[in-house]
Amino acid sequence: MSDAPTTAVEEAPAAPTAPARLSLHHIAVQTGDLDRSIAWYRDFFGAEVKWTLGTFSELSMERLPGLSGLAELEAGGLRFHLFTRGPEYGVSPPADTNQYQHICIEVRTPEELRAWHAKWFAVHASGAHSFVRREDATDIVVDSDGVESFYAFDVNGLEFEFTYLPGERA
Repeated sequence: MSDAPTTAVEEAPAAPTAPARLSLHHIAVQTGDLDRSIAWYRDFFGAEVKWTLGTFSELSMERLPGLSGLAELEAGGLRFHLFTRGPEYGVSPPADTNQYQHICIEVRTPEELRAWHAKWFAVHASGAHSFVRREDATDIVVDSDGVESFYAFDVNGLEFEFTYLPGERA
């Protein structure tokens, strides 16, 4: 055994390798008019509002300044998180730009979440990829319901949320 110091990458849990273990939890869509968007998702997809929020964590406010409303809608097993920010963010983006704010991937256990978190840092540290956004993955946070999550960008600057939801899956 060597006395050489180990790195965090060497100590990190092994990330799952089977993509089949991933499942899409929700698609997040920023809107300038939450009520109008809820009505459209109801009319078009037949979506039902599952819950709404008006107060947010420090991490959510840091990532999305002005966040003022959020609703989860569900249609046929697919969830949409529609959210609005303050009036200064109410202008729709140009039609030729990416308009999804993030996609959420659900994992089955807190350990799997930590493994994906460690894997992001290992891949990022490898130097094999050039990232458009030079931001590290966020810390893993746990909300008052025990939901654990972190956010990370891909090489193109697209944001992914990885989340563990207690009791969601067997």
